[in-house]
Amino acid sequence: MTVRSSSLLFLALLTFAGCRAPDYDVILSNGMVYDGSGSPPYSADIGIKGDTIAFIGDLTEFTGRLEIDTKGKAVTPGFINMLSWATSDLISDGRSMGDIVQGVTLEVFGEGSSEGPLNEAMKDEVVPSEDRPTWTTLREYLDMLEKNGVSTNVASFIGATTVRVHELGYEDRPPTSEELERMKGLVRQAMEEGAMGVGSSLIYAPAFYAKTDELIELARVAAEYDGMYISHMRSEGNQLLEALEELITISKEAGIRAEVYHLKAAGESNWPKMDQVIERIERARTEGQDITADMYTYVAGATGLDAHMPPWVQEGGFGAWRERLMDPEIRKRVLTEMRTPTNDWENLGLGAGPEGVMVVSFKQDSLRYLIGKTLAELATERGTTPEDVAIDLVIADSSRVGTVYFLMSEENVKKQIALPWMSFDSDAGSMAPEGENLNNNPHPRAYGNFARLLAKYVRDEQVIPLEEAIRKLTSLPADNLRLPKRGRLQVGAYADITVFDPSEIQDHATFEKPHQLATGMSHVFVNGVQVLDNGIHTGAMPGRAVLRGEN
Repeated sequence: MTVRSSSLLFLALLTFAGCRAPDYDVILSNGMVYDGSGSPPYSADIGIKGDTIAFIGDLTEFTGRLEIDTKGKAVTPGFINMLSWATSDLISDGRSMGDIVQGVTLEVFGEGSSEGPLNEAMKDEVVPSEDRPTWTTLREYLDMLEKNGVSTNVASFIGATTVRVHELGYEDRPPTSEELERMKGLVRQAMEEGAMGVGSSLIYAPAFYAKTDELIELARVAAEYDGMYISHMRSEGNQLLEALEELITISKEAGIRAEVYHLKAAGESNWPKMDQVIERIERARTEGQDITADMYTYVAGATGLDAHMPPWVQEGGFGAWRERLMDPEIRKRVLTEMRTPTNDWENLGLGAGPEGVMVVSFKQDSLRYLIGKTLAELATERGTTPEDVAIDLVIADSSRVGTVYFLMSEENVKKQIALPWMSFDSDAGSMAPEGENLNNNPHPRAYGNFARLLAKYVRDEQVIPLEEAIRKLTSLPADNLRLPKRGRLQVGAYADITVFDPSEIQDHATFEKPHQLATGMSHVFVNGVQVLDNGIHTGAMPGRAVLRGEN
């Protein structure tokens, strides 16, 4: 071979080497890998091909189309939000800003109400009318989100309330045998289409009207598909222990796994009950029942003023409720019941006290100047009672009025975080701090729930180690939802991945100024696509409808 031909061959080899296709689509190098199992972290590189983790180990000799040095940072599975209310937020803005900047890659819906199945009457109830749903089944809703584009993955339980309203409307009565069979048929259809199970929210009308045997029948259908029964229990306060017993009974009778939504002991007189709750759940687990719970990381909850009024006055839906409140005789009875301690229904207003009930969301622009005030403050300003204020606001706003209730103890929050069977939820929407979103104040958990766990309770107060927090945010809920390819960093799993510096992760939202995004999350990948790049949203919408048993 001549010198000239040797030179040409050398150049050809150099050209070939330079044009060689990258080995991976993405390489995350030099990070501390928290794989989701709860084991201590280890240093490794991660290679992603398509939507899948293809390699974990030493990739020094390999190349990627995108290479990110994650030295000094935690690399973890994407977080799972066990209760998201971003169902409408994601229709108008699929970026899911509030959650994605905290590392959430899967949002789970369905606390009692789900986005399907809907009948025509249910669609007609949606206000404003231009937002009337174009879908009918729950699966159609999830598919719509995926088609329109969302940054996070989405999944849902089928709502027991939705099924009830579909067949009974808002009536306070048990279903007939024919109605119950149709309700079970709706659950069966949703389960066959990939729902996670059946969700209930039993303090609210009309869910309150459902008896235990009705819920057992619905749960039995979900159990046939290895689904879960998940519940905002009938009481989180005075009847907390009895409500837990109902959930355990439903689990046992239906042969189904069960989870408590946002576990809490609400109201100072009920705080000591948390030890009994924990003991009862652990005893059920020892006896072979699969009982778990989730929570948010704050001492206040958020709902509406309907949680301060008796369920009977709410029968028939909001219009009937508001009309009754305007009847002087009915109003007098409602006022008496709002002020009277009872075990017959859950009165969050009494549990929090008027100083602990803050109004945060109105439909009418003319009332938004009241945002951030408590019922006690408004009563003083108006020279009336807190209960009268609550009724007047519901009537004036033509809504249940968004409300924050300060109900829980910090000691119990920490105690719950340390439980090995506890995962986490925001129980809130996911929005950007801009535009019309600024017109009302959400609970700060909408912007800070997961970052608050990692900053306040893991880094600053060391309630649990980081690897255990990551397990509770990832593999624990993934296993509970029967999602074998989510929640872990392992070869073959979907590439839902977060990268962050544990020393920098921080929530900023407060009750007074909630519209503040969390910071410290560097990179987020959903199904192998980068959605967050150095803390900035890329605009990518790779989220999918995640179905039970997905593989």
